[in-house]
Amino acid sequence: MHIGKGYTFKEVINWTRRDIIQLLIIAAIPTTLYVQFHWKWLQLPWLPIALIGTAVAFVVGFKNNATYDRLWEARRIWGSITNFSRSWGIMVRDYITNQHTKNPLTNEGLKNIHLELCNRHFAWLTALRFQLRENKPWEAINLKHNKEYKNKYFTVEEHNTELKEVLKLYLSASEYQHVMNKTNKAAYILALQSEQLKRLLEQGLIEDFRHMELEKIVVELYNQQGASERIKGFPYPRHFASLNSWYIKIFACLMPFGMLADFEKLGDGYVWLTIPFSALAGWIFTTMERIGESTENPFEGSANDVPISTISRNIEIDLLEILDIKHGLKPIPSQNNILT
Repeated sequence: MHIGKGYTFKEVINWTRRDIIQLLIIAAIPTTLYVQFHWKWLQLPWLPIALIGTAVAFVVGFKNNATYDRLWEARRIWGSITNFSRSWGIMVRDYITNQHTKNPLTNEGLKNIHLELCNRHFAWLTALRFQLRENKPWEAINLKHNKEYKNKYFTVEEHNTELKEVLKLYLSASEYQHVMNKTNKAAYILALQSEQLKRLLEQGLIEDFRHMELEKIVVELYNQQGASERIKGFPYPRHFASLNSWYIKIFACLMPFGMLADFEKLGDGYVWLTIPFSALAGWIFTTMERIGESTENPFEGSANDVPISTISRNIEIDLLEILDIKHGLKPIPSQNNILT
């Protein structure tokens, strides 16, 4: 996610340079034929082209609104995950006590249980963010211009490390083996949380009401995981995305034909202004398309993603501090004003 001032002009030009070159070529061909070969019949009235441009603007606006809604929903989901995670930490610390047990544990024993439950929560966050950052064929991060931008300006942890190495930090050896054999690792980790809560209830370390409240948090985490998976697994409808792209291409190709006669009226030589002005107008539309494209999939690992790695690290720091456990963790710093 971009922070600070966001994209610089240089970055935007670099990101869209292929579009700029294509638009200049598209405008140069009819302009050259019009001037050098005197193909005056190439000029078209501006009205029908303007009508097409108006329709394209509506379509582009619709797409950008829809893709922003996907991004904002994803951010709300991870805001809820943050809130439920903090609730989990405080409830684990204050609900799991010796108050109702016949076999009380030492303070150190209770603290170990608290840490185990929180570590398993960190494992769930880790498994979930790795699952959400898996590559999908429809995602825009696979496109050449997005790959180039990513490789130049930032890296994503989930694309450069392996889940199995990170999960070892949070799970016992036996749990690790079980989790790695599951298809949906995040869902299974929550099942392990519920299983331990049941054992704690049987041991008297929590009573019925507290058990129920802790299970509610587990259920809510399942809900937020499912909501994240819904966005990840269901792309912005392809017919909208592909048709929108073709509408913009058609409009960009028609624009020079509509500008030829208008610039010629200004005097000799002014007709060549058709090239830069057509390219500029087309660039605005194609860049708006790029913006919508880059927000379609908020978990793909692009510069405009929800920064789930950063959020997960902040949650881990919060919960360790709630348990009053010393740690050397620091928030993940931004890379070129980009949070991942």
